[in-house]
Amino acid sequence: MEVGAYANRKVTVMGLGLFGGGVGAARHFAESGAIVTVTDRRSERDLKPSIEALKDLPIRYVLGRHSEDDFRNADILLVNPSVPMDSPLVTMARGAGARIEFAMNLLFKLTARNPKIGITGSNGKSTTTALLGEMVRVMDERTLVGGNIGKCLLSETKTLQPDAPMVLELSSFMLEGMREMAISPNVAIVTNLSPNHLDRHGSMLHYAEAKLNIIRHQHPSDCAVLNADDPALSGWESQTRARVIRFSVKEELEGNAAFLAGDKLIVRWDGVEEVIASRKTMRLPGLHNVANALAASAAALAFGVRPWQVAEALSKFSGLPHRLEVVASNEKKVTYYNDSIATTPESAICALASFEGPITLIAGGSDKGSAYDELAVAIVRKARRLILLGVTAPKIEEAVLRAALQAKRCPEILRATSLEHAAALASTNTLPGEAVLLSPACASFDMFRNFQERGELFRALALRMAAKA
Repeated sequence: MEVGAYANRKVTVMGLGLFGGGVGAARHFAESGAIVTVTDRRSERDLKPSIEALKDLPIRYVLGRHSEDDFRNADILLVNPSVPMDSPLVTMARGAGARIEFAMNLLFKLTARNPKIGITGSNGKSTTTALLGEMVRVMDERTLVGGNIGKCLLSETKTLQPDAPMVLELSSFMLEGMREMAISPNVAIVTNLSPNHLDRHGSMLHYAEAKLNIIRHQHPSDCAVLNADDPALSGWESQTRARVIRFSVKEELEGNAAFLAGDKLIVRWDGVEEVIASRKTMRLPGLHNVANALAASAAALAFGVRPWQVAEALSKFSGLPHRLEVVASNEKKVTYYNDSIATTPESAICALASFEGPITLIAGGSDKGSAYDELAVAIVRKARRLILLGVTAPKIEEAVLRAALQAKRCPEILRATSLEHAAALASTNTLPGEAVLLSPACASFDMFRNFQERGELFRALALRMAAKA
């Protein structure tokens, strides 16, 4: 997009946020000549990092509130993915003649010729995206990785070569916005599907409908990689025209598939079967990460990455921050794990399954409408003690007590008023050789701006406690 492409067009960016999407969109329009207004209900203090990233541009800010005039008078309204589709302000702008735009939709329009891999799912999508990005980058160093993983790629479109690959993490909100475009990526992965963001989508049916957009508009030459172990994805093969690769950590599948055979990760595509790696060579812990690796490997081979390139990336990839990240260990061999990314019960269950020995689990946060019964069973089975905090603490405790009654054993349950308090309780009560795991199973918004801020505080607290010990 050349400078001046939006000359004198009035663009309102609704929702600046802190994850980079709003910043990237605002910069894209401002550098293209638009008159940009950024509006967000959060305060200047809350949005300081994002505002700082745009300080070199002539952008007008309306913060702590929304002004209806900014919606009535806009030529283009760029809507943050977290804004509900039926927002009255969006309806007002549309009624006044504004073009409603979303950052991911705009990226697809501006990079129509660039081959794309899209990744979605309720859990594991960020790890799968990052790992897959490394695999494709071994083949083509121009590969860009972005989307919901935290990097808006709009600013890259000015210099992007038209055949450079793009690996994109796509949230349910982004996919909901892409519905009107009727477009899906060339290769798509759905890692799994479980209740999430029901406070926004309203029901599991609407949430699944949003996710389906990643495969719904694929072409016969495209590829969809689907989790064969997830009953919620049963029948999704019929929702796409693309060729399907299923992946499983539970059984050796027939046809185009990726699966675990013993400790070997195997991908079969177009009749050719490749042993990609052994679990022993993987640096990622847990069976759930084997599933992520199988999905990424299958997508990479379908995309044209060679098996040795896939294996090379997999052997080097050690994971992302805030995802079962080992942050500290003290002389008593108490190890602290930061899994702040676990904002759903299912992701916390996966984290618990990665441990053999006794665990002190720190959980709880803001409420997204999730149920905690299955998590409670995993907690009773795996945790020696449970430290709860946040709005959801009573709900999780009730579920754990019910599960404990059935199992005839109950972990010690403690309540904390803050993450600092929780970390102190963990340090005092965890025995030598045990693990302290922050895997909240909930969003962070009752206490923090996002899961990163929560994880960074826990990392600092863990390092401090390990040093004291």
